[in-house]
Amino acid sequence: MNITLSVDKQLVARARKRADALGKSLNQLIRDYLQKLAGGDDAEQSIEEFRRLSGKGHSRGWRFNRNEIHERS
Repeated sequence: MNITLSVDKQLVARARKRADALGKSLNQLIRDYLQKLAGGDDAEQSIEEFRRLSGKGHSRGWRFNRNEIHERS
């Protein structure tokens, strides 16, 4: 579906620069925003968000020890 919007030219120019910096088109950013706003269930986007929020840490072999976690002082 096509949507017509009235937007200030300077705002569009700044938004296009921001989209370009993100490696996306302004159209794609707007679609992504509307999808998020509507609460859509896009599996690919959910996976990407999970990866983004998961962090890049490394445990260096450390594991949780159930007894230590529940130990009372």
